[in-house]
Amino acid sequence: MVEFGEPIVSLENVYKIFGPDPRGRALDLTRAGVVKNDVQRLSGHVVGLTDVSFSVNKGEIFVVMGLSGSGKSTAIRTVNKLHDITAGSVIVDGVDVQALSGSGLQTFRREKMGMVFQHFALFPHRNVVYNAGYGLKVQGVPRADREAAALRALAMVGLEAYANNATSELSGGMQQRVGLARAMCTDPPILLMDEAFSALDPLIRRQMQDELLEIQEQVHKTILFITHDLNEALRLGNRVCILRDGYVVQIGTPEEILTKPANGYVAEFVQDVDQGRVIDVATVMRSVVVLDPDQTLASAVDAVGDRRGGFTIDADGRPVSLLAVSDAGIALAHGTTALKDVLRTDFETTTVESRLNDNYAAAGRGMPIAVIDEAGRLVGELEPREIMEEMGRVEQLIDGFEREVFL
Repeated sequence: MVEFGEPIVSLENVYKIFGPDPRGRALDLTRAGVVKNDVQRLSGHVVGLTDVSFSVNKGEIFVVMGLSGSGKSTAIRTVNKLHDITAGSVIVDGVDVQALSGSGLQTFRREKMGMVFQHFALFPHRNVVYNAGYGLKVQGVPRADREAAALRALAMVGLEAYANNATSELSGGMQQRVGLARAMCTDPPILLMDEAFSALDPLIRRQMQDELLEIQEQVHKTILFITHDLNEALRLGNRVCILRDGYVVQIGTPEEILTKPANGYVAEFVQDVDQGRVIDVATVMRSVVVLDPDQTLASAVDAVGDRRGGFTIDADGRPVSLLAVSDAGIALAHGTTALKDVLRTDFETTTVESRLNDNYAAAGRGMPIAVIDEAGRLVGELEPREIMEEMGRVEQLIDGFEREVFL
């Protein structure tokens, strides 16, 4: 599992209410537990966030997901103080952002954050390299230096060859890449991405997701990503925060969101998600039976028990061969007694981090799959039936929530 640093962005008990008197009756009603629509009816104020708390760890992609009106964009705008908060605190890299103002706030934004919006906000009369380096121009960086930095950022997103083209000559996906390069150009430790890919066609959107993940492998930024699309959230996020009507419903890893939905609202979201793309091998794998190739076939079968097989390993712990129970049954029926006469080497391997859908073809052979670590050592076993059992368990869990919500 990937390990991240200490929290670098923290929202603590944040309330945001829109209206002429946000700290008056509307706040009192919200703190008393009155729901968003009733607060608006009783006070004429709109509740954006209700007691929202979450932290983003250094180097992770933290996704805030929700439908329109959930408060997700409001939340990200408190981080760079595009929105003042009504109550609570927003701490970024040890600084109380909401206490900043004027030039101090502007400097903090320039040095700590880059932002990528849904709409590209490029200068159409300027070329690509100018747009990518604009943040450095604002900082007063000399032209030669900022163009060199812009070219490095454009190379990251695959657009270095288009540096001198007009932005109007680029496709929507390419223009969004320019926006990403502009955010990266100043080398900020934090990236804020508000529905950054939502305006793109599905295929281009997926390509941009791939691009972001590849870039993150290189630069390890802290990314706060906003989306209304659960599939995107689960694909990109190291952790996901689901908002509803301004409050937090659940925070967890993609696997936790899918396999342990907090309530029926979350279960409704995940019911149409391709589980195999989210659930990893670590969730399903079990401890492995290691066999001695010199033992008898009968004793090996006893050791395997109700599993579909066991493995032998070399001196370094790497899997060498597999005893498949189906092979053992046939061999015993023909009088074979030595385990080594039945072992096969044409077994499949996978890793702890792999997703279940990466293993469907291998599981189709009906034999155990060896789970190995980065050094190739055997750390577990994945059985085909357990893949299907896990998928069925999640379906039953979701169905149970549906009955709870709708009956």
